[in-house]
Amino acid sequence: MRQPAASRLSSTQNWRGRPLISRQTVVNLIGTTQTKAGLEVRSVLDENSYETGIKVTDLEMEKIRIKREGFHGEWNYEILPKTNLMCSGN
Repeated sequence: MRQPAASRLSSTQNWRGRPLISRQTVVNLIGTTQTKAGLEVRSVLDENSYETGIKVTDLEMEKIRIKREGFHGEWNYEILPKTNLMCSGN
C-alpha cells in the first residue's frame, strides 16, 4: 500500500521543545520539514478573510473525485483531477 508523502513527514523533530506561540511560528516550522527521502515542504501564512457558512450540496460533493485512505479517510485523502476533459482542438 502506497503511503502519501504527508504521512512520512518528520515535523515532530523540528517542533520538539519549541513553543507554538503564533501562526507564523507554525508556518515556519512546517516550512523546515522534510521527508527522509528529502522531499521539502513549503508553507506560507494566508491571512486573507474568507466567507464562512458556505454549504456544499451532496450533488456538488459527488462531482469531486476524492480518494480516501484506509486510515481516517475523513482526514487523509487526495482530491484527484477531473477526467475526460476534451480539447476543442482550436
